[in-house]
Amino acid sequence: MSDHNDRDELADRRRNKLKVLHFDANGKDLVESEKPDETFADVGGLEDVKKKIRMNFILPLKQPELFAAYGKEAGGSLLLYGPPGCGKTFLARAVAGEIDANFMHIELQAILGMYVGQSENNLHDIFEKARENKPCVIFIDELDAMGGSRNQMRQHHDRILVNQLLMELDGLRTFNDQVFVIGATNTPWYLDSALRRPGRFNHMIFVPPPEENERETILQLKLSGKPLSSLDLSKIAKETKHFSGADLEQIVKDAVEGALERTLESGVIEPILQDDLKKASKQRKATTLDWFATAKNYATFSDVNQDYQIVLDYMKKNSLK
Repeated sequence: MSDHNDRDELADRRRNKLKVLHFDANGKDLVESEKPDETFADVGGLEDVKKKIRMNFILPLKQPELFAAYGKEAGGSLLLYGPPGCGKTFLARAVAGEIDANFMHIELQAILGMYVGQSENNLHDIFEKARENKPCVIFIDELDAMGGSRNQMRQHHDRILVNQLLMELDGLRTFNDQVFVIGATNTPWYLDSALRRPGRFNHMIFVPPPEENERETILQLKLSGKPLSSLDLSKIAKETKHFSGADLEQIVKDAVEGALERTLESGVIEPILQDDLKKASKQRKATTLDWFATAKNYATFSDVNQDYQIVLDYMKKNSLK
């Protein structure tokens, strides 16, 4: 009777899209599984990115017969790369929402164990849980921290963890066809070359900073619910070229501090002013600029397969040197 009740409770939790924790043998919570509500309709802009993901990842899953006629199989994994703070995690959640899949967000600190072999076992357990809860998207954040080049690793256990990740990715083709892996990294050039082979992370997607209209939308969302004066966010959006979503969020936080200081002085709620946002934006520079400088070096001098040509094209189009 209790088993029946447990199954009913689990079904209710899944229907209500509540998070389900998965534990290792020692009771340590490794990662949580959920059904994201986000879809591509919630992703502002990034039309070229979404189109490429649909073509290479989503449509082959939804229309396998059509793509099979052209010799194109469903599967493989996505690698999202680009400057930090540009929404790679949100985009991964939206992909899971598009295909109505469970979503498991993995970070390195959730996997690392104290003892030899524990980290590899933890990683394997997560993939096994994903196979039990398919369809499922496994999102590996900061993939370079887990799947860096083995040639550059001094510690044997670090190389073993990369080997385990490669085994799990290969196992996706062997054991099931409804577990999908999305990796995200700011430094794709540091990844082990074996991760880029067919069937692994063979679809690379560049996620650029938000465009001007997208920056205005982000500012609107971050300011929502706060006391505001009459604001012209289009001007702020125009003045924050190359800013990431995280940069814009920090601008709003800085503007809030300015309004709070006036509130503490006057004793009444003071609204956020246009000058608060303008001052905050002037005091910061886009954090993406450093990333583009580094990416340009790799794309220019070390990109044998021209994997990062899209970055150079973006920089030229947006007058980035």
